[in-house]
Amino acid sequence: MEAEAEQQALSDRELIDAVDAALRTFVASRPFPVKLAQAIEYALFGGGKRVRPLLYLRACEVVGGDRGFGLEMALPGAGAIELIHTFSLVHDDLPAMDDDDLRRGRPTLHKHTSEVMAILAGDAMTALAFELIAERIQDELIASRLTRELAQATNAMISGQIYDTLGGQPDDLQPIERLRLTHRHKTGALLRASARMGAIAGDASDQEMNALTDYADATGLMFQAVDDLLDVTQTADKMGKATGKDAQQGKLTYPGLLGIDGTRAEVEKLRKQAIQALSGFDAKADPLREMAERLAKRER
Repeated sequence: MEAEAEQQALSDRELIDAVDAALRTFVASRPFPVKLAQAIEYALFGGGKRVRPLLYLRACEVVGGDRGFGLEMALPGAGAIELIHTFSLVHDDLPAMDDDDLRRGRPTLHKHTSEVMAILAGDAMTALAFELIAERIQDELIASRLTRELAQATNAMISGQIYDTLGGQPDDLQPIERLRLTHRHKTGALLRASARMGAIAGDASDQEMNALTDYADATGLMFQAVDDLLDVTQTADKMGKATGKDAQQGKLTYPGLLGIDGTRAEVEKLRKQAIQALSGFDAKADPLREMAERLAKRER
């Protein structure tokens, strides 16, 4: 019960700081060339929201982390998810992908260093994610389950990038279903894995796992719908990255298909679905409820 009490007592900021500290220690322990280590640190500690590791830790908490891991043993999985997420952003920004110059209000990694370094740093972070789980989680069964969940989510995310940039969705799908298929993969896969991996770390029951999966699925689509909305309603200065590019490139977006008001209605529908998915949990799930509310209303 002490581990559970410790985790419940921590704010989001304290959890984020714990994840960052664990990641800094792990990256510093690897025998990388100095320039590669610096590139990884630049990308990894550039001010991200840490939604995915927070979702992991809160999911672990809500199912009773004392039955599985306390905070210290939950951190490797949370850090691994952030490594995969950051690798995806670094590669997404490359000239061959979205060709972006800004990320989180700073030059993207390939602008800060070079394309070669950005590619290699992304590759290294991918491997680091799985190395972190293998080295720091001693329970082999838990480590295996977390590795499988994260590997499947990573491949699903890459499939989503294919759908988003090169197409290939089934021809018989309506545009809105093609959009949802893309974002269940591109954005939703890692959010889904975050909740499911946290549930694994907390030794969730099947019922708890299903509820957290439903929560994450709704939250993942909602997150992308809000992202699409901000892309057409906010400035690049406010967002810290280029805006309006999806429409210019002819990509399917929620506002492009549903309009701004329709997208806001979609966000509200998905917010309610996420909250409803947690109806079987008590007040311990309040941080997850608050997360859904916050993500629905975010402005950047």
